[in-house]
Amino acid sequence: MGVLRMNRRVGWLLVVLLLSRGSASAQEPGVGALAEQVRATERAFAKTMADRDHEAFVSFLSGEAVFLGRTTLRGKAQVAAGWKAYYDAPLAPFSWEPERVEVLDSGTLAVSTGPVYDPAGKRVGTFVSTWRREPDGSWKIVLDSGCPPCPPDRP
Repeated sequence: MGVLRMNRRVGWLLVVLLLSRGSASAQEPGVGALAEQVRATERAFAKTMADRDHEAFVSFLSGEAVFLGRTTLRGKAQVAAGWKAYYDAPLAPFSWEPERVEVLDSGTLAVSTGPVYDPAGKRVGTFVSTWRREPDGSWKIVLDSGCPPCPPDRP
């Protein structure tokens, strides 16, 4: 009788462990949901320029961010200092918005890309940003670059 009772307890314990493990993984967002998080994060990041809020811009930067432009800016402090001038004028010198977002199946890295516009709304470039998902679930930008607009027929 004692062995049977112990086997039932072990069986129930295994069931409980499997169910709790299944519900934990069910709570992990899928790639599509993560892509929407990145899209919203990129939009909020772009809004810092429209709002002229340099402090908010800096809050999106990873400590090890690298921004490629005319020069390479390495680290949060250097990127923040290098981009400060873009936030000093009353009107934003450019704007951007995500057009395409892709997330690794692991959910740890994502890339967002899209158009860059001048103050008149003319497309003047294309940005590419790489985002890393932090342990707290937030997304921080780790790599960023831009270039002239890609031809529309380019894949």
